[in-house]
Order: sequence, then structure tokens, then C-alpha cells
Amino acid sequence: MLRHNGAVSMGGGMQVDGDVSMDGELKTLVSIGNEGRATPLRSTVVAGNPTTDGKVAVLDLDDFLVNRSLGGLTGGGENPIALFREKIDRVIEDPSVRAVVLRINSPGGGVTASDIIAHELTRLRSQRNLPIAASVLSVGTGGAYYVATACDTIVAHPTSIVGGVGVILNVYNLQDTMGQFNVLSSPIKSGEKIDAGTPERPIGEEEMEMLQQIADAFHDRFIQWVQTRRPQASGFVDQWSDGRVVTGPRALELGLIDQIGYLDAAIDWAKQQAGLDADGAVVMYRRDNDPAYTALDSMAGQPSLTPLIPLRIPGLDRSSMPTFLYMWQADPAMASLAQP
Repeated sequence: MLRHNGAVSMGGGMQVDGDVSMDGELKTLVSIGNEGRATPLRSTVVAGNPTTDGKVAVLDLDDFLVNRSLGGLTGGGENPIALFREKIDRVIEDPSVRAVVLRINSPGGGVTASDIIAHELTRLRSQRNLPIAASVLSVGTGGAYYVATACDTIVAHPTSIVGGVGVILNVYNLQDTMGQFNVLSSPIKSGEKIDAGTPERPIGEEEMEMLQQIADAFHDRFIQWVQTRRPQASGFVDQWSDGRVVTGPRALELGLIDQIGYLDAAIDWAKQQAGLDADGAVVMYRRDNDPAYTALDSMAGQPSLTPLIPLRIPGLDRSSMPTFLYMWQADPAMASLAQP
């Protein structure tokens, strides 16, 4: 069997005299983009000496943490949850990985999606028990901070935004707007509150109370999660548990992080904990068609935080409305991008 991986390029002319015959199977595997998932994740050295014994794996966690495929400007993107699990699997399968750095640059995402990612880190620890550091870049709030607290230590930039321990469910009332276009809602339903939160009518008192109870329960879970994993922050619970965001230095004062530093500081911590050489290899996991050259590279096909052309009106499409979110939502565009 003749197998070819990758792209084929041929220039100039080609002439064949005589008969050509081929027996067997000709199979070509082509990388067709992240959405096609044509190639598995592969380890790529982005720093250090690749011949040293042992290495640090940097796992990037960017943008919205939701359990669905996210489209980029050039096409469909990957499901962040499935992608993160695949990265965890690669670490578990590779005995040369001695430590992990979780590189975070995310405002958060869905409550369940965030919990699943944190669970994946717990699964990694149960199978490999590796030292894990979180490195927060521009932002690590909401579900992204929830995930960070599952690590052994948290390093944030002096200009990082951290925190956002709160819950939000985006609910809109577009009844009057729809009426201006002579759009009338006539739902056929069984169960009085089955459409609680629909934008087609005002939300009722009992419905508001029901949804508020859910939000409060998720908020309590978030607070308890942080207190359990970061007892040093418990004394300041009133100063970080109301959903506020703070800078890296303030997060350090509140016990929400352990160190002010850059990504290199988190990698150095990981090497020291694993007993690796200072010039030990640092790797990331990438598709064949999506190379990484430094530990700051992000995977292709991720969504932009703000769409160049807003194609959705928040709340108009009930099926696209986001679920309960652990997410800092400073930009209204996030409401339509962060879908379940």
C-alpha cells in the first residue's frame, strides 16, 4: 500500500512512455482543517532542548469554554471540550511528559463545560499525578478561573484580569420589538414554565425565582469549589465572590493566585517541581496543518471575541441562547457567541 500524508505539489510537465500499472491500494490522507479533525494531535517542541530527559506540556485554553464547535473567521472551529480531552489523553499516553502548564486566556463559559474541563484535570492527576501550573495571560475569569483552581499553583501577569466568581443567564424580552414587525408568538406547550426565559414574552415572577435559584446554586458551588482548593482565599470571600474582576496583583493579595509572573515563570515552576533541567523541552499539541512555534501560539479556527459583522440579535433566536454561564461578560457580543 502506498500512503501519503500531507499536501502534494507538482510543477512543470510530466511525460510517461510505455505502460504504467499499479497493484494495491493508493490512499491519501489530507489535513482538511480543524473542523475536519483529519489528523490527531501531535507533540511539537516549542522551546528547550528536545533531547533532554523529560518535558513540560503546555496546554492552551483560549476563548469561550462551551460544549459545541465554535466558528472562526475562516470557518468552523473545534469543540473546546473535546479538544481539551484529547490533549489530556496525549499527556496521559506520553511518559516523557513530567509536568503540565495550563495556559489560560479566557473570560469563561458554560457552567457544565467549565466543570468538565476541571474534571479532565482531575482525571489527569489521578492517572499521572503530575505537577500542574496555571498561567493566566490577559484574562482568566469565570469558568476559566474555576479551571485554574484545579491546578497546583496559579501564576498571573501583572496586567491579567482574574476572578469573576459569578453566574449569568442572558434573558431578553423582545415582545414589543417583535410586535413592531407583526411577529406574534403562538406556542403550543404542555407545562406552564417550559418556556421560562423565552424572549417572546416577559418573564413571570415564579419563573424568575426558579431561574434565580438555579443561578444561586451554581454560584454557591463555585464559591465552595474555590474555598476548597484555595483556603488562603477564604478569609476574603466577601471581596471576590460577588462576580467582580481584579488585576493580577490584587488577586495575589486576595489569595486567588500564588504568583505574579509570565508564562516562563509557570514553565520554570513546572520544571523545578518535576526535577527537570532548566533547558528541558517544552511541547504543545497541534494538528498537522496547525503548527506551533512558541508556547504562546494559539490553535487556528478559534472565534474572535467580537464579530466583525454582528449577524445575530441577542435573544431573537431561542435555540441559540446561552445557558447558565461562569463568564465575565463585559462585551454584549459574548451573549450571542457563547452558546451551549
